[in-house]
Amino acid sequence: MPTVNESVNLIAAIMMFLGSIIALISAIGLIKFQDVFLRSHASTKSSTLSILLTLVGVIIYFISSQGYISVRLILALVFINLTSPVGGHLIARAAYRNGAYMYRKSDAPRGTSILLSSNENNTFEQLKKRAEAREARRRDYAETTDED
Repeated sequence: MPTVNESVNLIAAIMMFLGSIIALISAIGLIKFQDVFLRSHASTKSSTLSILLTLVGVIIYFISSQGYISVRLILALVFINLTSPVGGHLIARAAYRNGAYMYRKSDAPRGTSILLSSNENNTFEQLKKRAEAREARRRDYAETTDED
């Protein structure tokens, strides 16, 4: 029986380790990505997966070593997996409605680092024109769908 218990503990440790690696990748994505949309994607998708793996590993460890199921861990797992994607979606939606800078490969200068900020590629006036054009297209689309 001790080998089974040690195997289950090893599986739990591997899951917790994978969760921490994915959290590290999420943090790197937050630093490297250019705009709010890509950053919200990195922060919600991979951090949700990292928390899922970490908490499932902790739940497995508690079941095998302590012999009980922690209701608090299960509730934390459920609430984080429900609220994190919704929060990321709302942040991205608010940024889109405010005309936030949206990174495109054609905006990037050739042969430079990905760590350039949006200010080095576009002036404020160019970003404002792009946001106004996007808002005009959205209004035109809304008017055409309301007529139908």
